[in-house]
Amino acid sequence: MAHGIDAASAAGPPPADVPHDGIAGAIQRVVTALNGAMAVASSLAIAAAGLILTWEVIGRYLLAIPSDWQDELSAMLLIGATFTSAAWTQARRGHVAIDALGEILPRAVDRVRRRLADVCACVFCAYFAVKSFQMFLETWEEGQTTPSAWGSPLWIPYACMASGMALLAVQQALQAINGPRA
Repeated sequence: MAHGIDAASAAGPPPADVPHDGIAGAIQRVVTALNGAMAVASSLAIAAAGLILTWEVIGRYLLAIPSDWQDELSAMLLIGATFTSAAWTQARRGHVAIDALGEILPRAVDRVRRRLADVCACVFCAYFAVKSFQMFLETWEEGQTTPSAWGSPLWIPYACMASGMALLAVQQALQAINGPRA
């Protein structure tokens, strides 16, 4: 199954087991809007990284104009794209999953297993978000940069990690509250 990202699919409602009513539904609508914006931004970041790396190959090998910033910028763009689009993917249950147990367990037991998995993943992602936020604060306050000649600020990837994992944890919490699809 393809999970392409475009403006229409990013803005549309997630097809997986997300809440639609009450307070959880209202929170989900906000998260869905954020997810859509992050999915579009992630798509643009991936495209930019591809263009930057293509330019580097052309510049280095065809025009003899090497540069030292493209690998680092591309890595930061891809880190940002990976973490900020994670919640969009989770809303569609697009992350890698092993469905073998779901095929052999009774439906009620499988629902409990899936909810427990959502809760555990939510706790892990929330912990990861907190630790990433602590790293963001440390790199921001100390003005840490990469050791390269370009010296890009390290707070950028940590900000992407913290915000992406926080949004992912909220998405997983909403799905755990709503419960897995039948």
